[in-house]
Amino acid sequence: MIDLTLLRERPDYLKEVCRVKNAAVDIDAAVALDAKRRDLAGKLDDVNRARNEAAKAKNIEEGKRLKGEGAALEAELAAVEAELNPLLLRIPNPPSEDTPVGKDDSENVVLRKVGEPKAFAFTPKEHWELGEALGLIDAKRGADVAGARFSYLKGDLVLLQNALVQFTLSILTSGETLRRIAEGAGLDVSHKPFVPVSPPLMIRPEVFQKMARLEPKDERYYIPSDDVYLIGSAEHTLGPLHMGETLKAADLPLRYTAFTSAFRREAGTYGKDMKGIIRLHQFEKMEMESFAAPDQGQAEQDFLVAIQEYLTAQLGLPYQVVMTCTGDQGDPDARHLDLETWMPGQGKYRETHSADYMTDYQSRRLGIRVKGEDGKAVLAHTNDATAFAGRTLVAIMENYQNEDGTISVPEVLRPWMMGRDVMR
Repeated sequence: MIDLTLLRERPDYLKEVCRVKNAAVDIDAAVALDAKRRDLAGKLDDVNRARNEAAKAKNIEEGKRLKGEGAALEAELAAVEAELNPLLLRIPNPPSEDTPVGKDDSENVVLRKVGEPKAFAFTPKEHWELGEALGLIDAKRGADVAGARFSYLKGDLVLLQNALVQFTLSILTSGETLRRIAEGAGLDVSHKPFVPVSPPLMIRPEVFQKMARLEPKDERYYIPSDDVYLIGSAEHTLGPLHMGETLKAADLPLRYTAFTSAFRREAGTYGKDMKGIIRLHQFEKMEMESFAAPDQGQAEQDFLVAIQEYLTAQLGLPYQVVMTCTGDQGDPDARHLDLETWMPGQGKYRETHSADYMTDYQSRRLGIRVKGEDGKAVLAHTNDATAFAGRTLVAIMENYQNEDGTISVPEVLRPWMMGRDVMR
């Protein structure tokens, strides 16, 4: 949620924010309702003070009259808030100064490319062809059991996924490795390791709304009997971990990581990536979450991106880092970067990682504050970022394929592959 000071003092700025982020929100209506709410709240305060005076004077009749007046004001105030609050929740986070203005992903900006795509002596195959031939991906049985966009991962591909988990944890839990990553990226940030977490895979609607990730609802899986949603990423339940708490500035940043299943309906993607494991309804993903002081927030995002780059480079995968434009950002994002990895079977870069910096947008809804040595409390700043997801498996399969249809295992993952250096 945005700071209401912006609504009251800079409504034209918020109109522009909505325009560049493709958000249809009636800012004028929000301004008018907010003014009405404050007026009613002031009148209610006056009535309550008068009731207290009437009670002290034992003026029963005046007390009854004021009680009725107060009840009417409370009802009117509740009606105004019921109209205003949904509008406030839909106002997007203003983009950072370095976010390019653009209508959609066609206007994203490539910041840098790292690594050269491999020149194959044969025509490289797509991952789904390799996976089916080797018995690593079974989409047919997945569809028979659960429906379209579900798949079985089997054999060496599951070992590869587990190897990625162990490899990534070895990086994220090592303060020394994180120090080297930060220094290599020229960042003056804490080297504090990430705490591994096994979070809930379900989330209550009101908490999902506070995370500003409930919408679009048609992307979410809902369980009416328990009034909960299945998470679409681990950040959905990592983000509320400190909901309603005041953190100590000396303890920040707080960093967490979780490897979970994720559930997305992939609404609006009919006909896209129908083969393979690019757009499954259920997939596995390792996420990073960070809580920081306001002056640490953007540097923390840059550090998360540096970690993503380090992990991808260690896997020997060519990639590019992309700054997303305003029209391709999520509503909570002030700054959003993607890491896209080269997919030789598809002949293009595909998004494999994202990094979202939300400033205080989520923490204002969640009530997460930071108290410094001066005793003053301010809102925390939050970040989330992908460590790896199913698309990393896709990138490895396509980049490490051999002419005979086998797939070599990246060297850094071999310690966790039970002696296998080739998937066959």
